[in-house]
Amino acid sequence: MRLTRLAIPDVALIDLVRHGDARGFFEESWRASRFRALGLDVEFVQDNLARSSRGVLRGLHYQLPPAAQGKLVRVTRGRVFDVAVDLRTGSSTFGRWVGAELSEDVPRLLWVPPGFAHGYLVLSESADFTYKVTAEYAPELERGLVWNDPTVDIDWPWDGEPELSSRDRALPDLASAAHVPATP
Repeated sequence: MRLTRLAIPDVALIDLVRHGDARGFFEESWRASRFRALGLDVEFVQDNLARSSRGVLRGLHYQLPPAAQGKLVRVTRGRVFDVAVDLRTGSSTFGRWVGAELSEDVPRLLWVPPGFAHGYLVLSESADFTYKVTAEYAPELERGLVWNDPTVDIDWPWDGEPELSSRDRALPDLASAAHVPATP
């Protein structure tokens, strides 16, 4: 495994090792000791799977403390553009975003720490998106940030408007969104 920090250093790509032959492949996607060695000492409490079709944008979602979630995300089928937006009050990168393409063809994970809004846009015909989280889903603490906030100015690789849920379409902009207190 190899960890690469992105432009917001708390967000990281983790490249996995894939062993393959004519029968298929094997890869180890999670081992606590290897992640600790990479500097990610986290405990996961829930796994999730979502399937979406081309042009669907899910997000940008996050939870407030005490249930703020760190997410370890990957694509097991298809291809997505994945985004994290820093909502940590007082952070030097507050309001900035980073993005990365994730696909079934490249064995890679993205670590999105607590305090970030997270979302993704499906670029392939469909995609299966899996993620581990560090806090259980708490609907009363769930919040969101609108996908096309001009202040954040995410460069989504899509012409026109993506397909959104009615809930995601109504999310607030950065100025109105609840921010996450910085961790001491």
